[in-house]
Amino acid sequence: MTDLNHVVLIGRLTQDLGSDERNFGYVGNGQARANVSIAVNRSRKNGDQWVDEVNYFNVTIWGKTAENLKPYLTKGKQICVEGHLKQDRWEKDGQKQSKVTIVADNVQLLGGRGDNNSQSTGGAPKFQAINNNANQNTGFSNNYQSEPYGDTGSDFPEDIPF
Repeated sequence: MTDLNHVVLIGRLTQDLGSDERNFGYVGNGQARANVSIAVNRSRKNGDQWVDEVNYFNVTIWGKTAENLKPYLTKGKQICVEGHLKQDRWEKDGQKQSKVTIVADNVQLLGGRGDNNSQSTGGAPKFQAINNNANQNTGFSNNYQSEPYGDTGSDFPEDIPF
């Protein structure tokens, strides 16, 4: 049986991805890499009181996902990260060092466009429903006219090739 290394976190970005080379860049083979940090809030009970606890996690996003998400990864934006843990080890000045990061396999943008209270024009694309009738807010276009039930319709050829 194989071991399991799977993480799912929902949190908010602690800073804009920006153009800082440490946060976003391309590695030697031309693959994009984005390093972000997310804050994950958790409430726990301490005696009779609830205490908020914040944990910070470093996340690495690779490839086309990093390139496509770059304009949307702004401070305060809520995201869901699904991935695995990766531990880097090195030695500095005779001391062993270790750092655990999350390598993202899937990243989803959560919340609305204005959930991070920024006034920038960036953010996830905004989709607006078509509404031709002011009294009816269904989001569907009223231009579609269905054919009566039982009509043979002219949409299909009479000779079906199977």
